[in-house]
Amino acid sequence: MKPEVNMHNNKRRRRLALITALLLGAGQIGMVAMATDSQALLIRDAMVFDGTGRAAYPASVLVQDGRIAAIDEKLAAPRGARVINARGQALLPGLLDLHTHWTPNAVPSELPQVANRYMAAGITTVTDYHQPPEAYAPRRQWLASIVAPEVKFAARMSTPLGHGADWGDENTTRWVNSPESARAGVRAVAAYRPDFIKAFTDGWRYSNAADNSSMDEETLTALVDEAHRHGLKVFTHTVMVKRGKSAARAGVDMIAHSLLDGPVDAELIELMRTHGTAYAPSLAVYLPERVDGSGRTSVKPEVLHQRERNFANALANVKALHAAGVPVVVGTDAGMTGTPHGSSALRELELLVEAGLTPADALLAGTAHGAKVLGVEDRGTIEVGKRADLLLVHGQPWQRIGDIRNTRQVYVAGRQVHGNGAALPAGNSALALPARPVPALVDDFERGDGRTALDTLRIDEADGGNDRTVQVTGVVARESGGHALSTQAKLSTKDSAFAAAILPLSRGSVAPVDARAHRGVRFDLRGATPDLRLEVRALGNRRFHAPLEAQAQWQTVEVPFTALQGQPPYRAKAPLAEWKGDDLQQLVFSAGGEPGSKVWFEIDNVTFY
Repeated sequence: MKPEVNMHNNKRRRRLALITALLLGAGQIGMVAMATDSQALLIRDAMVFDGTGRAAYPASVLVQDGRIAAIDEKLAAPRGARVINARGQALLPGLLDLHTHWTPNAVPSELPQVANRYMAAGITTVTDYHQPPEAYAPRRQWLASIVAPEVKFAARMSTPLGHGADWGDENTTRWVNSPESARAGVRAVAAYRPDFIKAFTDGWRYSNAADNSSMDEETLTALVDEAHRHGLKVFTHTVMVKRGKSAARAGVDMIAHSLLDGPVDAELIELMRTHGTAYAPSLAVYLPERVDGSGRTSVKPEVLHQRERNFANALANVKALHAAGVPVVVGTDAGMTGTPHGSSALRELELLVEAGLTPADALLAGTAHGAKVLGVEDRGTIEVGKRADLLLVHGQPWQRIGDIRNTRQVYVAGRQVHGNGAALPAGNSALALPARPVPALVDDFERGDGRTALDTLRIDEADGGNDRTVQVTGVVARESGGHALSTQAKLSTKDSAFAAAILPLSRGSVAPVDARAHRGVRFDLRGATPDLRLEVRALGNRRFHAPLEAQAQWQTVEVPFTALQGQPPYRAKAPLAEWKGDDLQQLVFSAGGEPGSKVWFEIDNVTFY
């Protein structure tokens, strides 16, 4: 779209109103209502890189009601408008990162702090591949209460024991291994209204394990077809060239990892072009030294050498695919080890240039191309009618990509969210949502829908990996009447094998609860397992547990909070957790034993007392 020459043109105003109305009707405006600053904004005399493929040009940009209202070299500021003198600065569309994990194991892990990191880096739209479907609604509510980039949530699907399914239950990552199960799985997750689906299709663990859990092409094809029927795009975790060909033939919308095991060939290139499969190489996570510099000193030499070989393939393949016309977009895998939120996207842009893209091409990968692939084409370019996600940058990043690190101001839907003049609400400094008092009754297992008395979804947990404990948990009838929760498991051959039943204390375990009005946890228990414990999990990966003794006959057990022993944070070296009581998230009943043995336990009437 050409820049407008007259901001008072009535025809243009009517067209802008029509565009806005259509976008509202299509549900594409997302969080604009939350983030929009109603005050008009005039960014004057910037050098505009608009993301359309046009060379940068001098212009002023008027923003009204969160959208770009006019673009011209000479624009008058409406009455009451805020005016930014941008002479000598570059104005770009907000960046998109199409592959991140907002995991509790990263630093920072708190939702507002992660959001702040992305806004500071100029990321105005971001995807989150980590959350279970139960967490979508509470996390969306949390995001709506603060200033944040727009976050799109992925529903996760994999094969049994496949990558992504090797640590969570089916309420976290849906397990599919046939066309029929794939269609049923898509229908199940679609009920939660995800923004897209991530399918883990490749069992090859970056040459660190055998390819023994990949998704077959028929299953993936059915998954993609059913997802598209529901209006959901499919992005895949695919890292082998042959699996990339299967993904393209299946019609996936984007491969969200680099193909690492060798060079791409003409067959793959043609398949990706024919089926419209885009490519997010996630170079940042494969950088041998890691974005945070931790990679070269913390691994064995042979592992480092393998990473270097993989990364060389990754660079060569993104260059070849881009040269062949395959859409390349920014996706970092941020949140994974050594790949920090926000700054990794800036490093990704630099790595795309290192791979052979021009700085302008890299910027398009992080703006217009990413918006198109994600299906949010109301942003990604600076055009009249588009959402005003904007960056003011010192320098000319379309010539020197490193200048993208000189971001001065960031706007999400017209509201300034970073830089001098930005005013964020108190919620952007919070480490958690406010805790609500928790009722006494957690679960008596009388509901028939798999949910607790707190209306939370019960979930399973077991040791991860390809050799994994097999667990079955379900509600059974008690001889005395009523129902109980039964967990039976065959432990894996690992010394750390376990099987657990988790009772979340809030939906998706997102908001904490306050149990300080109570003294402990009471429940009925029976079972046969030599190593049984009650674990209470709290914010910040803080964990507390107490040993339990299960007998063949039912008994009522009381565990006072004072009996719970603090544990080190998960996968971290830190002091033992100290009990607070107002930051609880889950009650966990966990059973262990001899590797390969069978264990079982049953619980009922779980309450705080």
